[in-house]
Amino acid sequence: MRKNQVAVVGAAETTKLGVIPDMSQMQLHADAALNAIEDAGLKISDIDGVATAVETPQQIAHYLGITPTWVDGTSVGGCSFMLHVRHAAAAIEAGLCKTVLITHAESGKSNIGRTPRMIGPDSFNGQFELPYGVTTPASMFPIPVLRYMKTHGITHKQIAMVAVVQREWAAKNPRATMKTPITVEDVLNSRMIAYPFRILQCCLVTDGGGALILTSAERARDFKKPVYILGTGESVETPMVSQMETFDSSRAFRTAGPLAFREAGIAHKDVDHVMIYDAFAHLPLYGLGDLGFMPHSETGKFIADGHTRPGGKLPVNTNGGGLSYMHSGMYGMYALQESVRQMRGIAPAQVKDAKISVCHGVGGMFAASGTIIFTNQA
Repeated sequence: MRKNQVAVVGAAETTKLGVIPDMSQMQLHADAALNAIEDAGLKISDIDGVATAVETPQQIAHYLGITPTWVDGTSVGGCSFMLHVRHAAAAIEAGLCKTVLITHAESGKSNIGRTPRMIGPDSFNGQFELPYGVTTPASMFPIPVLRYMKTHGITHKQIAMVAVVQREWAAKNPRATMKTPITVEDVLNSRMIAYPFRILQCCLVTDGGGALILTSAERARDFKKPVYILGTGESVETPMVSQMETFDSSRAFRTAGPLAFREAGIAHKDVDHVMIYDAFAHLPLYGLGDLGFMPHSETGKFIADGHTRPGGKLPVNTNGGGLSYMHSGMYGMYALQESVRQMRGIAPAQVKDAKISVCHGVGGMFAASGTIIFTNQA
C-alpha cells in the first residue's frame, strides 16, 4: 500500500471502562461504535465497511443497521484490530468501500453476553499442550519468557520495572483502572501467579470497548484532526507457544514490525511514541527488540533506566497499558486508540510535538502480530 492514503477520522472508546455489569458485550460494541461515529461527525448510513473480531461482522452490521459492501472478520487474538486497520486501508485504497467501522468490545470482567472462547480438545493446543496444563496466558507466557531472560541477561527487577513505569503513565490518565504508584519491590512482593509472573505483571481483567472510523486521505481533509496510516505489517507464527521458532524472540513480531517500517519509509530515530501490547510485563521487551529499536540484551536496562517513562526519550504505553489502563481480553484496540490520541494531541499524558507513533500488537501467546505506524503529517 502507498503511505498516507488512508486516515483515521473517528476514534472512541466505550463511555465507561472497567466494570460494566449493566451492558452486554454487544451493547458495548454499539456504544463504542456510536461514540466513534459521533466523533467523526458521521451517520450510521455513511458506513459501508465493517470489521470486528470474536463477534462477527454480520452481528455488528445487523445490530447497528449497516449495509456494508466490505467486511472483515479476521480474528487472530488481541492484535486482530491492527490487522483490521491494515485490511481496511487496503480495501479503501482499492475502492471496495469508502468508510470503514472497526469495533471491539468485551465483557471481560462481568461476562454479560460474552462470546465464549474455548480450547477445543481436537485443536493443536487441545491435543499437544492442554494435557500438560498449558491452558491460559498465565501458564503459556512463562514458557518463552524464562528462556528470554536467560538468553538476553534480563533480570526480574527489569521486568518488574515495566509495570512500575506503566503505572506512572496510568497515574496521568483519569480513565485508567489502576493509578496508585508502585515500586519494583511492590511488584516482586505481589502474589505469585505463574513463575516468574506476579499479579502486578499480569494484565487487568475489565469490561469495555473501542472503535475506529477509516476513510481515504482525500476525504479526510474534511474531518477534524485526521490521523494518517503511514505503514502496516502483519504475520502469524504458531497457535502453540511450545512450538515457537525460538523462545527468545517472536517470528511474527520480526515480520510484522519491519514490514510496517519499510512501508512507512522511516527509521527508528524518527519515532516519537510507541505502543506495545502488554498483556504481561515481558511483551514490551520483546517488542522493542524484535521491532529493531535495540538489541534484546539492552531492552531490560533501557526500561529500567527510565527511557520509556514520562519524560523519557522513547515514551512507551502512555495510557498505562494493559497492566494499568484496562484489558478486556483483546487489548489491541486500546493501544490503537492511544496512538490516535497522541497523534491528535489530545492524550491525557500527551507527548510533546509527537508526529509518528508505532502501535504494535500480539495475538495469542506470540501466535500473531500486527503493526500500524501513524502520523499526523499529511
